[in-house]
Amino acid sequence: MTISSLDSATVTLQQLIDANKSQQQKLAEQLTAMIETSIQKVFKQAESEQAQSTAHIPFQQFRLDSRQLEANDVFILLKSQTANPQKSRNYLLQAAEQAAFILSEIDPIVLLSEADNSSNTTNEPQTDSIANAQQQLAALSCHVLYVPNIRDFLGSLIQARLQYQQPVTLPTVVAVTGTNGKTTISQLVAQLTQLMGQSSAVMGTAGNGRLGALVQASHTTGDALAVQQFLYKMGTEQAEILALEASSHGLDQQRLQGMPVTVAIYTNLSRDHLDYHADMAEYAAAKAKLFDKAHFPDLTHAIINIDDEHAHVMLDTANASDLTVWTYSLDSSKSATFVAADISPSLQGVKINLRTNFGDEKADNIEIISPLLGRFNVANLLAAIAAVVALDVDLAINIERIAPAVAQLQGAVGRMQRVPSNDGCFIVDYAHTPDALSQVLASLKTHCKGQLWAVFGCGGDRDAGKRPLMAQAGLAGADQVVLTADNPRTEDPNVILQDMQAGMTAEQYQRTHIEPARQTAIEYAVSHSGLDDIVVIAGKGHETYQEINNVRYDFDDSVVLQQALNQAGRV
Repeated sequence: MTISSLDSATVTLQQLIDANKSQQQKLAEQLTAMIETSIQKVFKQAESEQAQSTAHIPFQQFRLDSRQLEANDVFILLKSQTANPQKSRNYLLQAAEQAAFILSEIDPIVLLSEADNSSNTTNEPQTDSIANAQQQLAALSCHVLYVPNIRDFLGSLIQARLQYQQPVTLPTVVAVTGTNGKTTISQLVAQLTQLMGQSSAVMGTAGNGRLGALVQASHTTGDALAVQQFLYKMGTEQAEILALEASSHGLDQQRLQGMPVTVAIYTNLSRDHLDYHADMAEYAAAKAKLFDKAHFPDLTHAIINIDDEHAHVMLDTANASDLTVWTYSLDSSKSATFVAADISPSLQGVKINLRTNFGDEKADNIEIISPLLGRFNVANLLAAIAAVVALDVDLAINIERIAPAVAQLQGAVGRMQRVPSNDGCFIVDYAHTPDALSQVLASLKTHCKGQLWAVFGCGGDRDAGKRPLMAQAGLAGADQVVLTADNPRTEDPNVILQDMQAGMTAEQYQRTHIEPARQTAIEYAVSHSGLDDIVVIAGKGHETYQEINNVRYDFDDSVVLQQALNQAGRV
């Protein structure tokens, strides 16, 4: 039975409670408490029997998007990240016309009062507004249950609904969090497990699905409904391992609640998403949730990059949860669980000596040859290897089998992706933070016989403070820099470029070319770079669009670069 075929089947909350009393006792208790609390607090003006009946109302599916709501579905009204009472009120009223009932994270009385009294400058709803709101609520054609803690069990609730008619075995989940490396590591975990005989899938920035058949996603971590539906779908396809990216937004908003995460990986933290998080400490705290068994009770292993300055936050959380903690490092002087003792990079890949501290002669010192470009990809590889080892108790056999499989790995699309050319070296990479750009350029600089070029920009409607830092990172690592548009969104690209130039010196301007049109910028780099030069087109990587004024236009850096190389006669 597929997800779509469940649409015609119905279930009640009481049936979900009964079905999960033994399987997920905590969920059953939360649902029971939700119903009892709603009787006491929300429906004071109604008969308690009416509220109680909500537990026995048949419904089909849970919906988070009112536009997808169909008759007899349950609408879940969540708080918006940008508070807009009027919009939330409209969602509530529209959904009430056809929903079986509504579960609201927002107090419906307060919501209707605020919308009804939008001119009120105080935060407290007025008495007459409360009375009006109560009347409006009572007049709705469906029940509205106020569930302020619904995110604490929303994912489990959705999965319980999916499992009710047709139970399936869900994949074991490996989750990766950090500013950089999430996509590559999740893809490497999926590839390695597949090469070692396990059926695997991925979910993240580069797409969702089985390897070789990814479907592009709009977010790194989808909403709770999309995440649980995808997990269930992979279960129906008998995927054994799911490697996913856990974004800070997704963790902070509990979109991954209910995911059976067994192995959690931390890569690094550098400036990003500070338009969402107040500061780096809050950003790190959001990431640390992935290592907390209170959020992910199935956790067994934490794999943490101890070369990162914020690693202690993750280590503290993992240790407090009594997880098996393994660390990895590129510093041979550190006593990490997995260490790249010797690193010999080239434009064809890298040779490393993998050292482990398990006390097993066969597993503690192994030479590995990887086709992945860049020193930072050695760290990504260590994390992926550690995760695969964590999935199998036989360490020595597992590591010995992993070593030859590494040679067959392929980098994630748009991550240090080399575009073919007769001369020069042309790379497309997703690096869109100062730290990521610095790492990409540092990795390539040692192999560059000529000049190193960097073509990049900054996204619009995002952290403006990052813009001059990106420019300085490019100028510090590259000989020639081309500043251009990224995804300007609703901002003027020229304003973004002006922000990026803040603090630039006369010397830096001399080796900087500014071209707002991204295609023209790429063509400029191709036509002006030398035969021994390396050119990096950074910032968008796998993306196949450029977003301008809320419209996504077809634009793939690798395709545009290939066309430019053809036009220049360099292929």
